[in-house]
Amino acid sequence: MNKKVAFIGLGTMGFPMAGHLSSSGYAVTVFNRTASKAEHWTQIYSGAWAKTPAEAAEAKDVVFTCVGNDNDLREVYLGENGAFAKASAGTIFVDHTTASAEVAQELAVIAMEKGCYFLDAPVSGGQAGAENGVLTVMVGGEASILEQTQNIIESYSKAIVLQGPVGHGQIAKMVNQILIAGVLSGLSEGIRFAKTAGLDIATLVETLKYGAAGSWQLENRGETMARDQFDFGFAIEWMHKDLGLCLDQAQKMTLDLPLTKDVDEKYQQLISEGHGRCDTSVLIKSLK
Repeated sequence: MNKKVAFIGLGTMGFPMAGHLSSSGYAVTVFNRTASKAEHWTQIYSGAWAKTPAEAAEAKDVVFTCVGNDNDLREVYLGENGAFAKASAGTIFVDHTTASAEVAQELAVIAMEKGCYFLDAPVSGGQAGAENGVLTVMVGGEASILEQTQNIIESYSKAIVLQGPVGHGQIAKMVNQILIAGVLSGLSEGIRFAKTAGLDIATLVETLKYGAAGSWQLENRGETMARDQFDFGFAIEWMHKDLGLCLDQAQKMTLDLPLTKDVDEKYQQLISEGHGRCDTSVLIKSLK
């Protein structure tokens, strides 16, 4: 419990995740590109805030990151003010960003050159999972390094599973997003079909959730989709980014993902119509 940790990136996910670390008794230093948000975090939780990623990572045992994309990761890790700049040998970096497998491998190589360690560890569970400390963490890296950080990560997660070497955590997260896209595509058509037929959606959801069609999306989004409520959860502008990662990776593996491509194109159209901040279940609006 005496380990010193840093958390870089206090967005929708990172803010509560860092809070769970503090509440679990760890000495936490946070950094956010908008400094006022880091300062605000320290008004809620016990900890300090740093002016640069380098300052946040200095003399820390474990450094967590959770930012937007590949470019954001390079920004907070590299350069004279980046997290790698002042990190001590032996520091473990755990990245919770949903990004490409390539950037994870790139950063892992640089970490190794500095005598440090790197785990790519994207999460699933959304804002509610982060706030309630019940995220699922998909990890790429060495088992021995994960063992050293597992107790810390458990502060905000319910499942932590090693998927393979660095990069495999990101690949697993891509599978997660592909599956969500498929479920939401079927759910959108099903709810539209049910409403048109005049079924009571609450009764339908309560019935179907116990059978083979049951899913988290059905239980948590079926009724709200029917009521045109999309102001919560994971915004489609981020899902569009994630599905782009999936499609890029599929192209490298010479695979075709027709359903994923179709859903991604629908999200892109919905974003152009002004729905970018809506929850992923807004996919139902793409059915004309």
